[in-house]
Amino acid sequence: MSDDFYRIRRLPPYVIAEVNAMRAQARAGGEDIIDLGMGNPDLPPPPHVIDKLTEVAAKPDAHGYSASKGIPGLRRAQANYYGRRFGVDVDPEAEVVVTMGSKEGLASLATAITAPGDVILAPNPSYPIHTFGFIIAGATIRAVPTTPDERYFESLERAMSFTVPRPSVLVVNYPSNPTAEAVDLSFYERLVAWARENGVWVISDLAYSELYFDGRPTPSILQVPGAKDVAIEFTSLSKTYSMAGWRIGFAVGNRKLIAAMTRVKSYLDYGAFTPIQAAACAALNGPQDIVERNRRLYHKRRDVLVESFGRSGWDIPSPRASMFAWAPLPPALAHLGSLEFSKQLLTHAKVAVAPGVGYGENGEGYVRIAMVENEQRLRQAARNVKRYLQSMGVNTPARGAG
Repeated sequence: MSDDFYRIRRLPPYVIAEVNAMRAQARAGGEDIIDLGMGNPDLPPPPHVIDKLTEVAAKPDAHGYSASKGIPGLRRAQANYYGRRFGVDVDPEAEVVVTMGSKEGLASLATAITAPGDVILAPNPSYPIHTFGFIIAGATIRAVPTTPDERYFESLERAMSFTVPRPSVLVVNYPSNPTAEAVDLSFYERLVAWARENGVWVISDLAYSELYFDGRPTPSILQVPGAKDVAIEFTSLSKTYSMAGWRIGFAVGNRKLIAAMTRVKSYLDYGAFTPIQAAACAALNGPQDIVERNRRLYHKRRDVLVESFGRSGWDIPSPRASMFAWAPLPPALAHLGSLEFSKQLLTHAKVAVAPGVGYGENGEGYVRIAMVENEQRLRQAARNVKRYLQSMGVNTPARGAG
């Protein structure tokens, strides 16, 4: 009996898990670790959402199987969200499916539409499911950049000209995890035109749709006329409403893709627990002040992170959106590589970050910093980082780290 399983052979060791294991061990030993590694919101959901969860969970008939596609009220709530936020008309019956978070949704779609040997265009660096969801389904990945500039579109053209078989799917993720890059509507207009011309499906991951800064709202690809002919988009309640552990997300868009995904999901799950779906309706339909409040909070954390770490001797570019900063390693320590630097930062500064190489080879030389600790803890992290940098012989500013 062989234990050399085909799909497992295609999955490399998850390097981020190395840092996670070190963090867990340090905490088990009583160390105070400032965890800026995992994008796990530290804020609670709105009270009325929790109230709805408990109200529905108290009903005797709420504990049976739910609907794999999502309860009708939740699909309508998501369609209404697209209408008021993006001005996009969405049919909740044929153009929406509820997922157990974006991650499950992307994996289910990959299973539904991928044949062994298909070529998928995916960003590098990228969130792992953008590539490995398709690798698990048997596809081959051709990397494209994350930076949405002219070089990006040149890489798409080269991929279509020189790849056999021709790519069938393109994955995009803006605001990007991990790089925090964002795009405007003109980028999506050009992308939709390219996809229609080349017969390529576009999968857009818009998980950070509401975490934008400096007054520049993030657009949806579905705002482009004709986008539904080629595109499907994933969103999530995880970051918008601080409901990461609830595992509620959505796919919206092209009817053929929605139908294929719905059919596969019907074999795999019965949907999320009905009280959770009812509470998700309350989140989308209820007061939306939590969305703006969270946005302002992450905006402030961004400014504190950039300012305090800069004063500590580590210059970090200010992200336009998301809950992450994509930070180049301090030049004097770049030779360590992102994994070793992350390990040393955890050991000597008691600060956990995610090594960039865990998001693809083009992530080497960077780390991802999640803004999931309060401002006081961010400033404490900066002071710890300063001491670490000084211990490594890195010159840091003379003034304090805030």
